[in-house]
Amino acid sequence: VQLQASGGGLVQAGGSLRLSCAASGPTRNTYGLGWFRQSPGKEREFVALYGWSGRTYYADSVKGRFTISRDNGKVAVNLQMIRLLPEDTAVYFCVGKERPIVGFRVNVSHQYEYWGQGTLVTVSS
Repeated sequence: VQLQASGGGLVQAGGSLRLSCAASGPTRNTYGLGWFRQSPGKEREFVALYGWSGRTYYADSVKGRFTISRDNGKVAVNLQMIRLLPEDTAVYFCVGKERPIVGFRVNVSHQYEYWGQGTLVTVSS
């Protein structure tokens, strides 16, 4: 499975951005797609996950500001980010999770099998 991320860029605090991630290859056994992010000097942190059943998961820090959704039945997701804060500045990585999900914890990065390239989001104050 290959993941292609797009979007990101520079935005002022309070602004909005949308990230997209599309999966290709043998995706039939995937559970869903999501996002992690990493700021300089910090560990990667979970942002959001979309399970193909429609279940969504969010980090507390982005609840109410970020929305993850599926892109029109495709094996792809969008992450709509609003009311962006300077602390949202990070490289955002698209991730994919295979089934089964027994013992799966959404915020544990090494439990995701697929990683796309990072895309930089910069929020200026």
